[in-house]
Amino acid sequence: MKITSLTTFAVPPRWLFLKIETDEGIVGWGEPVLEGRAASVAAAVEELSDYLVGKDPRHIEDHWTVLYRSGFYRGGGVHMSALAGIDQALWDIKGKALGVPVHELLGGRVRDRIKVYSWIGGDRPAETAAAAREAVGRGFSAVKMNGPEEMQYLDTWDKVERVVANVAAVREAVGPDVGIGVDFHGRVHRPMARVLLEALEPYHLMFVEEPVLSEHVDGIADVLRASSTPIALGERLYSRWDFKDVITSGVVDVIQPDLSHAGGITEVRKIAAMAEAYDIAVAPHCPLGPIALAACLQLDAVTYNAVIQEQSLGIHYNTSNDLLDYVVDPSVFAYSDGSVEIPRGPGLGIEVDEDYVRERAAVGHRWRNPVWRHADGSFAEW
Repeated sequence: MKITSLTTFAVPPRWLFLKIETDEGIVGWGEPVLEGRAASVAAAVEELSDYLVGKDPRHIEDHWTVLYRSGFYRGGGVHMSALAGIDQALWDIKGKALGVPVHELLGGRVRDRIKVYSWIGGDRPAETAAAAREAVGRGFSAVKMNGPEEMQYLDTWDKVERVVANVAAVREAVGPDVGIGVDFHGRVHRPMARVLLEALEPYHLMFVEEPVLSEHVDGIADVLRASSTPIALGERLYSRWDFKDVITSGVVDVIQPDLSHAGGITEVRKIAAMAEAYDIAVAPHCPLGPIALAACLQLDAVTYNAVIQEQSLGIHYNTSNDLLDYVVDPSVFAYSDGSVEIPRGPGLGIEVDEDYVRERAAVGHRWRNPVWRHADGSFAEW
């Protein structure tokens, strides 16, 4: 079998899909995207295609190694996202060629389903609490919300009180047994992170996500290790080498590699195995489309320390299209009792609606991160 072409499709709301074709008619799909940099990733995929066209798609480990190591400069968001989508599509092809789901090729599943959480916003206490109640009413047993707005290195107590009031409203709305994740989104610097972590301890959170940017965790390591709230991070780390120091530092309890950013199934499986050796849980980051979610679920199926899966159904980014729009059979993601079934079909286990993909690719997108500023005019982390 030989690879004949690689084609990318930028589709709303902010995703990039990849189709890899072969001379035997077997097609694989991946999702190589870095939010806000989709065109850059598409260009990287096109550059990497020079090596892949004409090669046997089944030699996944070798292709991953060459595509990563053969460039003198390697790693980072754009390169690893391009490699991630290619890797997903190659696994999709191999599974389809053999007539089995990817998880069977990775040793067979250790679970039939995995817990998922629903996004509920976070900007206004009353609205967030109502969204939390609605999510629980739909069967979700865990939710995630934004925590703070933009914060200066040293900020005012009223901002802390707003975060606490928001979380308190959600906890009151859902009761003591629903998991609540609070995402600081890397918006908070070390001095205020210390304050917020302590202030939120009474609400028994499932985790606090990105309490500070990953590059700053060493400066607050003592606080993170001492926190009674589990600490989650990793969506902005792209390889096992990026995760190595974080995993060995003891500051993180849950790692969140993104299978569309961190080298795909091949790399994230290795990252997850590293984490397991340190008794660290895995909760893959995935506010993306159906191909990315399908890849995550194949990994979740074989990863003992996978605990919960992010998914984007109804997330605020999905304004023009949503998670299920691009698959032929939306029931493949069977949400029930706060969990989702592991897809059992060949490859990634989903059938992409290519006609609809092409229709929406004609519309495309130019999604960009918002640019926030503090009251003094200086840049604020979004």
